[in-house]
Amino acid sequence: MGADTKIEWARHTHNPWLGCERLSPACDHYYAADWAKRYGEEHLWQGQRRRTSEQARRQPYRWNRAALAAGERHRVFCGSLMDVFDNQVPPEWRADLFRTIEATQALDWMLLTKRPQNIAKMLAACVEPVDGDIPFGPVHAWPYPNVWLGTTIEDRKRLINADHLRAVPAGVRFLSIEPLLEDLGEIDLTGIHLVIVGGESGPRPMRAEWVRSIRDQCAAAGVAFFFKQWGSFLPAGQTKADGRIWAPGCGTRLHATKAITGRLLDGVTHDAMPEPRA
Repeated sequence: MGADTKIEWARHTHNPWLGCERLSPACDHYYAADWAKRYGEEHLWQGQRRRTSEQARRQPYRWNRAALAAGERHRVFCGSLMDVFDNQVPPEWRADLFRTIEATQALDWMLLTKRPQNIAKMLAACVEPVDGDIPFGPVHAWPYPNVWLGTTIEDRKRLINADHLRAVPAGVRFLSIEPLLEDLGEIDLTGIHLVIVGGESGPRPMRAEWVRSIRDQCAAAGVAFFFKQWGSFLPAGQTKADGRIWAPGCGTRLHATKAITGRLLDGVTHDAMPEPRA
């Protein structure tokens, strides 16, 4: 939960608390549900929340020291097993997280939420003055330069999430289009700096033309495009992780693990990232 991560677009994952619940179709086969079941904590995927240990919550300070010593910036995904802007979480927990974020300026914090409509009001309680006072958190102007705000969009219905995200000032805003469940059509990329696209490690295939459309829109808008994975299905004509093209016949898809299907789109790795603001 707090070590180096296998997620391709971050170095660490951090979960200051655990628990969430199904909110949209993107959650149907989310690995957090499998994690909760595997460790006998199904209640944490059914609405309950539990704070992690103080030791776990202080790990980012160690990562920050390591990044400073190396003269590098390290990206942190928060959180893989929770949602920063979950309205079922005590405000004090969130405020404590933002104190940690503020104190670790060598880390770029990628805060991904399925609840972008909550961001503005919850940030106000943590980082902005309220009638000259701050009920929680430090006195610091928002936006923090080391915070990347992101939201999940898996289908056309969720495109409105980008509007909620755009309403909040941020050094970097990103869209996590994973799992991509349908053709999203034209996407308004105004104010967006990064788009991450990925297929599902589950039963729902992703079409290559859907991904190409997003790739091309990002190129036209000057937005960084990161292709994370095909997931469990590889379209015919695409290249597997071992470098061989999967071409058994028109319309046929390889059904396998993501370690086999890989992350090459038309034979190319796309791993662009925006420049850090800090």
